[in-house]
Amino acid sequence: MSTQTTLAKDAAARSKAPPGLDAQGTVYRILIAISLVHLFNDSIQSVIPAIFPILKDSMHLTYTQIGWIAFAINFTASIMQPVVGWFADKKPTPSILPIGMGFTFTGMLLLAFADSYMMVLISVIFVGLGSAAFHPEGSRVSHMAAGQRRGLAQSIFQVGGNAGQSLAPLLTRWIFIPFGLFGAIGFTGIAAMGIAVQLYVARWYGQMLQSGAYLRKQAAARRAPNPALRQKIAAAITILILLVFVRSWYVASIGSFYAFNLKDTFGLSTEDAQIYIFLFLAAGALGTFFGGPLADRFGKRNMIFLSMAGAAPLALLLPYANLFWTGVLLTIIGFIMLSSFSVTVVYAQMLIPGKIGTVSGLITGLAFGMGGLGALVLGNWIDAFGVSPVMQICSFLPLIGIFTFLLPSDKLLHRWAKENGSEE
Repeated sequence: MSTQTTLAKDAAARSKAPPGLDAQGTVYRILIAISLVHLFNDSIQSVIPAIFPILKDSMHLTYTQIGWIAFAINFTASIMQPVVGWFADKKPTPSILPIGMGFTFTGMLLLAFADSYMMVLISVIFVGLGSAAFHPEGSRVSHMAAGQRRGLAQSIFQVGGNAGQSLAPLLTRWIFIPFGLFGAIGFTGIAAMGIAVQLYVARWYGQMLQSGAYLRKQAAARRAPNPALRQKIAAAITILILLVFVRSWYVASIGSFYAFNLKDTFGLSTEDAQIYIFLFLAAGALGTFFGGPLADRFGKRNMIFLSMAGAAPLALLLPYANLFWTGVLLTIIGFIMLSSFSVTVVYAQMLIPGKIGTVSGLITGLAFGMGGLGALVLGNWIDAFGVSPVMQICSFLPLIGIFTFLLPSDKLLHRWAKENGSEE
């Protein structure tokens, strides 16, 4: 066989390979598609805390019972996400993506017809399971389509989720306040659209797996670190978990309970209070988008630190601001604090290369779980001490971001990867 014939066959084989195999290529159509589904998923999931005031009034619930609902959805997602990620690392399964959105569809259908507190709990557990199935595999798809722009890719993926979260207060204002829980029936249509997009993404995902390039790359990156390095990585992961814990508790305090504080302090209606929560979450979505590219340029650890240190003094001022400055501060705090949302995921993937699903499930699942636990604890505290004192205590949480300086720098992470022979 001639050299020219061999070269021609190689070129033909490359032309049939799915896009994105080139390490330099960023597959934007897939990133946009998975980000769109993230918007669908998280807008549905975030409707749950947004309708807490409605549930409280219509079912005469206590703050503790509200906390249990938040705990049910977030803890379900947090427990299952690392499990789904671990399974998919062992056996990547594209069909998990549309199946997960099917769980979300079921949850919203049940919520539309929920007539008891227990039925509400069951419906939100289904939504939590759908979220648990989506996030680790969605993050893996983002990683596969990223090329060399991991921060940007993860930001595109995460901004869909944060944008979906920001829409929840408005959806509550426009749908659930006029129609009650039956308004959830409309979200089954959104879930159905999500299933359709997931089928498209899953097909591309399957093509990438069939090519074998992704699996070979992951196998090369999955080498076990030496014992000394393993201890350093464990210490860094522990610190990162602490930072995710703090951020999640603070975001839970705003997303789940700050509307009650606005009603008590300024006499706002439920509808008007939702606007302020929207400002916080919408600014957070914008911050998430810019956080990834900035981290690619200035370093991921630096971005994590700035997101906490920059928000800390503003968070301390928030409980004492008037209504106008409350809106301003919520917007700025949301932008700064959530700018590190996608960055923490990419940083964790750098710490433990080759286990994209497990690590992504751990970090994003932990964010959901800690948020749910935070809502449960905060709900109990608010029942005991009132909304305003608890919000004042939460304002100190971002100060713990000073521990970011204990994380290894980006350069040190690359050096560890080279020493271990596992750099992707």
